This record gives sequence, C-alpha cells and structure tokens, in this order.
Amino acid sequence: MAQKPSIPKGTRDFSPLEMARRNYIFDTVKSVFKLYGFEQIETPAMENLSTLTGKYGEEGDKLLFKILNSGDFLSKANENDLSAKNSLKTTFQIAEKGLRYDLTVPFARYVVQYQSDINFPFRRYQIQPVWRADRPQKGRYREFYQCDVDIIGSNSLLNEYELIQIVDRIFTRLGINVTVKINNRKVLAGIAETIGEANRILDITIAIDKLDKIGLDKVNEELAEKGVSASAILKLQPILRLSGNNEEKLDKIEQVIEASETGRKGVEELRTIFGFLKTGNISTAVELDLTLARGLNYYTGAIFEVKANDVQIGSITGGGRYDDLTGIFGLPDISGVGISFGADRIYDVMEQLNLFPRDQTISTKVLFVNFGKAEENYCLPLLEQVRMAGIASEIFPSEEKMKKQMNYANKKGVKYVVLAGEAEIARNEVTVKNMESGEQFSIAANILVDFLIKDKG
Repeated sequence: MAQKPSIPKGTRDFSPLEMARRNYIFDTVKSVFKLYGFEQIETPAMENLSTLTGKYGEEGDKLLFKILNSGDFLSKANENDLSAKNSLKTTFQIAEKGLRYDLTVPFARYVVQYQSDINFPFRRYQIQPVWRADRPQKGRYREFYQCDVDIIGSNSLLNEYELIQIVDRIFTRLGINVTVKINNRKVLAGIAETIGEANRILDITIAIDKLDKIGLDKVNEELAEKGVSASAILKLQPILRLSGNNEEKLDKIEQVIEASETGRKGVEELRTIFGFLKTGNISTAVELDLTLARGLNYYTGAIFEVKANDVQIGSITGGGRYDDLTGIFGLPDISGVGISFGADRIYDVMEQLNLFPRDQTISTKVLFVNFGKAEENYCLPLLEQVRMAGIASEIFPSEEKMKKQMNYANKKGVKYVVLAGEAEIARNEVTVKNMESGEQFSIAANILVDFLIKDKG
C-alpha cells in the first residue's frame, strides 16, 4: 500500500469547518481594527535575510526559515567554509532570502521604503501568516497567523491605551476572559542598572521572560550561566517576587530603582497608561507584571502580553513600544507601538471553551434535490433567484438516490431542502423540507425567495 502524503510538523491543513471558524476570528478582529481607524497592508511572505537577521536576538535568528538561492545554490559558497561546516557563514552564501518571522520588522521596512507616500501617524493593520523554525508543541506552530495593529510616527501614550481598548473589545466580542499583563522595558533597564548589570540587560530580560515557563530556580541558573554575578542575582530576587496591586507595585519598584533615570521614566510612562485606564470603560483586567520582558530586542517602552484566564496556554496576544525600529533601515527617530493577536492560539482557546457560534460553520442554507434533467431545468432559474437574494444555496450536481442527497444535506448542516418533481412542476410549486424540524410543505415557486428571506434562522 502506498504511503499517505503528509505535511511538515508544526503546520496544519484546515477543513471547511475550521476555515469558517478561523474566518469568524479574522472578521471579528478586522472589524475592531477598522473601528479604530486602521488601514490594511500586506507584505511578501519572504524578505531579504538582511532585513530579518539581527532584529530578534540570537535566539530569534536561529528560528528564521532560510530559502535556498535558485539554481545551483552552492555555486557562491566558499569551499573552506563548507569543509569547515561553518553554517553561519555558509548560510548567507547559499540563502539570500527568508520567510518572515513576524509582521513588525517587515512593517518597519515597508514604512521606510514608502515613507514619502505615508500619512503619519500611520495606523496600519495586517493579517498574514509567519514562520518560525521552532519545536512544535501544543499551542506552538511553525506556521501561524498573526493579526497585527500598529501606530507609527507618534510617541503619545494614548496609543498604548487604545491598544488595550482594542484588546478589551476584541476578546469581549469573542467571549474570551483574558488578563492583560503590562510592563516597561525602561523599568527592566532600570532594574539591570540597580543590580549592577546594566550591560547585561538583554541576558536578564531573555531569562526572566521565561519565568512562567521554567520557574525561578531555572531562571537564576540561566542568569548565572550568562555571567550575571551572584550578588546581582541575589538583588534581583525580591524584585521578581514583588506583590500587591498595580499602584503598590509601582510605588515599590520606583523606590528600588530611584537611582536610575531610565527606570524612573519607565515608571512614569506606566503611571500615565494606568491613569488613562481609570478614565475608560474597560472590563478586562490589566495587571502590572514586573517579570514580563518579551524577548524581542526592538522593544524600548511599554510591553504587553494577554493571557486567557480559563485555558492553560501561552500568551495569545503580545506587543509593545519600539522607538527606533525604522532606524535600522535608515529612517531614525520614528517611534511606534503595536500589538499582535495570535489567531491560532485564539482558535485553540475558543475551540476548547466551545465559543464558536453554530451558524458560523454552515455554508449552505438551501439545497435543491436533483431528480433528473427536466427537474434540473425547472430548478436552475429558482436557484439563481435564491442566490441573487444573497442566500447560500446549491443544487445536487447529479441525479442520485434521495437517501444519498438527504445525507449530503445533513452532513453540510443545510436547513432547507427544496424538492421539485413532476407533480410540483405541473402545479408550478416546490416542496420545502425543514431539516431541523422535519416539517415539510408545498409553496408556489414564485414565493420561495420571499419565504427564505423572511426566515432568519
């Protein structure tokens, strides 16, 4: 027996049912983005490797999918590097492009490339797949969709507040109970300064960002392995264990890092955002989490993560402020802030909690039964009228046994089956069967559309 074909680990096929549910998420997210005045763009699936590398940190660079050059990709490779198995040097000799790791760096490239055509501040949204050469596991895929929304060309903290509003509105509409975790990279920089390790801010943030996943002891081990001194690790412990409400945490951390100007600035920004939240009507809990770091190198200010409260899964949304991401492409001092909704994890949460509306999975409302050529000719004009009225409908494509056609209707979740045999044609009628209730009745053919339009089910 021939072996069945398969797909790469960490990727998935999506059935019609799954696509209907995914589109429900996309449509909900898109409607909220539009409500806040954001405009849609798209960027290519692949970017030049020079665009992608060096933007996500050492660990992120390892997760980039590289695309081999066309043709004889080894023709430009250095033989010494090949024989020495120098993968780092060889990679850039045989691959000039890669699949995008996220949507933010390509967006920054887009802003710089089309800066003369953009009206700043630019409010953009983007819904496209990204790829990461990660180890596949539950809730973590190698190919997945992100729904990004960014405001670039403005350093106002009102933008951070609006992003939290967007999070609140989207997850309220989807029915997911979430908590927004917020921190500030300036506060983390202030902590690093305070414990005497200012030059190891990246090592510290990468390590403590794993606190929820690996625990405090493992974080301390990783910090030590990175060269952070034992005294600095000791000073860090009470900071990682800070408790209380948001204001109490801010007061405590402000005292701890009062000698750091950068850290004080971060606290001030957080106080401003929490001040905006007090004036708004937001039902979602927003919690200051001083262990939140987000590993991406380009964040410089407020950072966010959103956790589902009723499902054990990683963050389903995340983002933050980046003050000079466009600078690496030649356009300095353009501040932006954005947040990304992980559609695949959101899907997993909604599926586990049974939150998808039932009618989102039904593609066809009306099926015309096929009794033969004469009946086809009678039904086809009626089918066109039903479709012109905006009602999803189809005719069974061939004359088959009634049982087979009715089973087809049942499996598709069709609500109404329309039958027209010799008797109905002679009377210029159709028989309509409600597949949900089992009720069956005859009506004049010329009022079929009116009946279906009036039915809201």
